[in-house]
Amino acid sequence: PLPSAYMIQGVKYETQHGIWNYCGPTNLSMALKYWGWKGDRSVAGKWLKPFDKDKNVMPSEMIEFVLTQTGYRAILRTAGTDELIKKLIVNDFPVMIEKGAFMQEVDGTLSWMGHFNVVSGYDDSARQWIVQDSYYEPNWRVDYAQLSEEWISFNNAFIIVYPPDLEAKLYELLGPYTNNEWANKNAYRFTNRQVEEVVTDEQRFYALFNRGDALVDLNDYAGGAASFDEAFQAYTLIEPKRRPYRMIWYRTGPYLAYYYSGRYQDVINLANMAIASTKEPYLEEAYYWRAMAFIALGQYPDAQNDLATCLDIHPGFGACETAKANNGL
Repeated sequence: PLPSAYMIQGVKYETQHGIWNYCGPTNLSMALKYWGWKGDRSVAGKWLKPFDKDKNVMPSEMIEFVLTQTGYRAILRTAGTDELIKKLIVNDFPVMIEKGAFMQEVDGTLSWMGHFNVVSGYDDSARQWIVQDSYYEPNWRVDYAQLSEEWISFNNAFIIVYPPDLEAKLYELLGPYTNNEWANKNAYRFTNRQVEEVVTDEQRFYALFNRGDALVDLNDYAGGAASFDEAFQAYTLIEPKRRPYRMIWYRTGPYLAYYYSGRYQDVINLANMAIASTKEPYLEEAYYWRAMAFIALGQYPDAQNDLATCLDIHPGFGACETAKANNGL
């Protein structure tokens, strides 16, 4: 049985403030420094975000950075549970999660945005998680119910960074989560339960979006596209001030579902919507997928422009470089 409270010692807190939108590099740096990495948020950021105003760092980019730049290892999964996170914490593995939270804009208003936390402890008696929140402060306490609501908007995604010599211990703790096929099927089952249990339009949007991602991971692109269609319908029913419009900045599942279902105009429409949602459309993924749809439709000058914009935002972005080379653009 797990203890009723536990806190990992030795996580070195970093703040994301001082550099615009630096949540991703900062939290990844905290996760790495716990194991003795000598870098900091700026080292991670120069690789993850060559252009500081890039709106988003994908978890997959974090994994690539860890595997290719640090000598450590990392694993990304969805459909995490409270019990699993507690088990990892008790065994001194900090867990980085991605969640959606209503946070303060520059003008003082609250709006939904993606955010990373390093979870390093818990307290059952207070029903609180202890997180290293780069936006707020070290050892920030978050109620179980609140984090559950925030975490589900990213399908309970979690990343564990670890040294190679502890892989066997970590894999024992993770059990079947180490198996990709099981993890993908489990995520689909997890999202189906979400869809069945929703109460609000907001919850329905997240659940259907999560199910779409799970189906894409199972290579069921048509099924994923249908789930995303339902999600976007549910989105229109959400109270305007609570609409998570930034979701399409952070998650590319709809692009894959529509593209691999041959729905190229829907890819273009979605990218247009993402780009129009901000005065600073530094979203390389949107430009990449719109370019891919243009290529499929034979609109090569438009594709060339988008690939150039993508690489202006994120120099060296692998997907755009490959698309350019493969199509002579």
